[in-house]
Amino acid sequence: MEFRIPDPKLREAQETICRAVATAGGRAYLVGGSVRDALLGEPAKDLDIEVFGLEPDTLRGLLGERFALDLVGQSFGVLKIRHLDIDVSIPRRESKRGLGHKGFEIHSDASLTIPEAAERRDFTINAMAWDPLTGELVDPADGRRDLERRILRHVSAKFAEDPLRVLRGMQFAARLELEPAPETIELCRRIEPEGLARERIFDEWKKLILSGRTISRGLNFLRNCGWIRYYPELEVLIDCPQDPEWHPEGDVWIHTLHVMDAFADERLGDDWEDLIVGFGCLCHDLGKPATTAFEDGRIRSKGHEEEGEPPTRSFLERMSHQQRLVDQVVPLVREHLKPTVLFHAKAGPAAIRRLARRVGRIDRLVRVGRADHRGRPPIPFEGFPPGDWLLQQAEALQVAENKPKPIVMGRHLIDLGLAPGPHFKQLLETCFEAQLDGTFADLDAGLEMARGLIESAGSEPNLPLARNGESPSPGAL
Repeated sequence: MEFRIPDPKLREAQETICRAVATAGGRAYLVGGSVRDALLGEPAKDLDIEVFGLEPDTLRGLLGERFALDLVGQSFGVLKIRHLDIDVSIPRRESKRGLGHKGFEIHSDASLTIPEAAERRDFTINAMAWDPLTGELVDPADGRRDLERRILRHVSAKFAEDPLRVLRGMQFAARLELEPAPETIELCRRIEPEGLARERIFDEWKKLILSGRTISRGLNFLRNCGWIRYYPELEVLIDCPQDPEWHPEGDVWIHTLHVMDAFADERLGDDWEDLIVGFGCLCHDLGKPATTAFEDGRIRSKGHEEEGEPPTRSFLERMSHQQRLVDQVVPLVREHLKPTVLFHAKAGPAAIRRLARRVGRIDRLVRVGRADHRGRPPIPFEGFPPGDWLLQQAEALQVAENKPKPIVMGRHLIDLGLAPGPHFKQLLETCFEAQLDGTFADLDAGLEMARGLIESAGSEPNLPLARNGESPSPGAL
């Protein structure tokens, strides 16, 4: 087993801690994800070190002599090394006293053995410990064998004490492409998501979207263990029929699984962009269950794009306070068919500018459309010409990655002698619409149009112009 720590500062700190603990009469093990990843050939980016044989005060003093400590995790028996991704802890006993992820009473116990400490961990693949001074791998739950067989298995019955572990199972199944053990699925069926904070729920979904290699595995984990019922917007996709000519892969649920795997295959590596597009892909057909009908011998879902907005908002708002995220995902759902529609209509610049105004970024919409088209096996994917065309047009118009910005602003109207007031909004919107239509493309031409609008309004009552130092009435325009 090769344990690679590319960051020299991280590696040096780990060696210092382990040797200091040994000198003081204890033993330090690397535990958790870094051990699992080392067995998979992946380098370690952060470390969890568990120390046996030393009391908490002794360990705190030993570390405090060598490192600056952040004590934010102290109530959970965890000492964090400042400016380094290293958590150091003493094995602890946990007693369930309340609801949710934080409903535990925790007591550090330096006398615990590794097998006893491992029982509180979630999955066998995360319950291994490695001694970097001796090279010994301690594997009381047989996690290495499960990892080799690609099995996701819970360690003990204590798994059920923390409902967040079900969602961890979801993202682990997707990230590591693991098959959940039947007994783990059965145990998850008996767990309720009591007391889980939405931020913790969102963290697991975020890992699924950003790191899942085969996201369909994670979503099927939810379905198989029954937790899909807590996401009714997704549950109703199951058995929602689609026209077999356009969607030979099956129902909307199966299509969504394929779309998510296609998305994962083409992530950019930009977390925010991938998160927006990933959730856009996940939610793009949430409007189909409400609109699907059998008409003229065909299964149709007319208007499902617009109908997808309410379930998308309810799904995302239950797990995240980030309104910015919700507001950027929703337009992708509402407009996800537009690349194909505009392509076949041979739409001009005005339609593309308006689309960019609605969705914010055309490139995101193209990514959703591309994944949507890839998610229809056995139809072979031979590219997405509507997306390529739309992106090319949008780049030429400089709206591929940005909304079009109004050229004529409120300050320009003031310079033209117009006093601020409610009429500003209508006048600015009229100018912006003309700009989107291509009527003008620079400030001079925009101001000329604004002057014309103001002059036209000047012949009407309640003229919204400032004359002789007087404020205008909030008039027409």
